[in-house]
Amino acid sequence: MSTCKEKPLVSVIIPVHNGGKELEKCLNALKLSSYEPYEVVVVDDASTDRSSQIAEERGATVFRLPTKSGPAAARNYGARRARGEILVFIDSDVVVKSDTIERLASALKENKDVAAVFGSYDDSPESPDFLSQFRNLFHHFIHQTSSKEAQTFWAGCGAIRRDVFLKLGGFDEARYPKASIEDIELGLRLRRDGYRILLDKNTQVKHLKQWKWVSWLKTDILHRAIPWSRLIIESGSIPKDLNLKTSHRISAMLTGAIILVNLLIILGFLKETEFSLPSLFALLLVLIAAFVILNHRLYIFLLKKRGLFFAIRSIPLHFFYYLYSGISFVVCWILYKAFSRFRMKQTRYKIW
Repeated sequence: MSTCKEKPLVSVIIPVHNGGKELEKCLNALKLSSYEPYEVVVVDDASTDRSSQIAEERGATVFRLPTKSGPAAARNYGARRARGEILVFIDSDVVVKSDTIERLASALKENKDVAAVFGSYDDSPESPDFLSQFRNLFHHFIHQTSSKEAQTFWAGCGAIRRDVFLKLGGFDEARYPKASIEDIELGLRLRRDGYRILLDKNTQVKHLKQWKWVSWLKTDILHRAIPWSRLIIESGSIPKDLNLKTSHRISAMLTGAIILVNLLIILGFLKETEFSLPSLFALLLVLIAAFVILNHRLYIFLLKKRGLFFAIRSIPLHFFYYLYSGISFVVCWILYKAFSRFRMKQTRYKIW
């Protein structure tokens, strides 16, 4: 039986901007952690609410940034001041379980050649609305069906050795001044330098975020799909894991084909074309069937979790996800090839 003295100090780093009640729940859950020893470091990213006071009242070490700098910069700031040899990053809208810190720390302690480990959202998101349920369940499904040997990193609930984190320069706060794919990019650098990353599917946390349609589209397209597409194009390789597995790439291509066939059908109704409308309708049905069959595991999962109506409603939203992801990639590829100024210059990773 290991004792507290044998365990490494863990620094839990939480970036927050106007966290409110979600931050309260996050910190209250951390106080129930079974792991010892650990410290909680909250980096207040220029909040205008009581985030700092909420954190201080719950015993956290609090640092305040004078101007809003984004979660990448906030995490880096916290990492520089953390005392632990293991850094655990937790988002301020996430509720951990009592064994979350224990599981992450144990994974690194038991696997000396592993530099980082992360978990996933659980299958019972807090917000009851359809969009929030779908988004979080989809995220859960992606992580639960991915390889244990991960190719990227996730900072919603993830741990990394502090010496490795500092050696690589932390998150690229210059490139990602807003919440984006800074954790994915860090994971790619970890893998590029030969470090192992593990996905622990049993380390699950609850996501409290309530998604709104406008904020979802803005976040997913401007701060995820487009930056992710640029990163893939610039790196010259596509990790075959998480939401970039072969089935996901084919799904994106199928959405494009479905849209194209629909346009041809509309054109056929407007004027005579060389395309046969019955043949186009048949092709459309085949493409839709292929899309559903290819993603049947997700729909069965949603059916079991939330029922038939929820699963059926999810299909067009899932289709739309692949549509804007595919369009983002194509547009970024064209811009990257056509305009040199679109290419991101190599950032010098340094957080000291």
